[in-house]
Amino acid sequence: MTALAAPAGASSMISDGRQSPAAASIMRGTQRLMRSLGYSSITELSLVNGRRADIVSVAPDGGICIVEVKSCVADFRADRKWQDYLDYCDRFYFAVDAAMPEGIIPEDVGLIVADSYAAAIIRNASVNKANGSRRRATLLAFAKCAADRLHNLADPEASSFLQRG
Repeated sequence: MTALAAPAGASSMISDGRQSPAAASIMRGTQRLMRSLGYSSITELSLVNGRRADIVSVAPDGGICIVEVKSCVADFRADRKWQDYLDYCDRFYFAVDAAMPEGIIPEDVGLIVADSYAAAIIRNASVNKANGSRRRATLLAFAKCAADRLHNLADPEASSFLQRG
């Protein structure tokens, strides 16, 4: 199991070491935006379909927003999995930095431009309500992941008590 650590300058973000500094910056700014909009968010959430979403945010009304972070054109072009997230959220966005050409992002999804300090919604995502069972599964995964991360911060040795099975 890979230990989770926060990259420098982004202490609230969970990282598994695979995020580039550019992706970590985009994540940080995007999470700040989501918080300013009243959403609670976590990074690197495993969904029940086996995919891991970069940022999952939950609105006060229970709406689910997934944000896929793309740090460069090559990262975007190599991604073949982003459509696998659509059934697990009500809104879907790509978050990129200001250098990313907007024209390569599909027009039927939302677009966020971010840096380490802030982000802005350039194009709103359309609302496509997730079905009830997927919504429930995503909200449960979100809650469990958030609770486990808080517990691990409060008691770093707690993971040694996990039952392997």
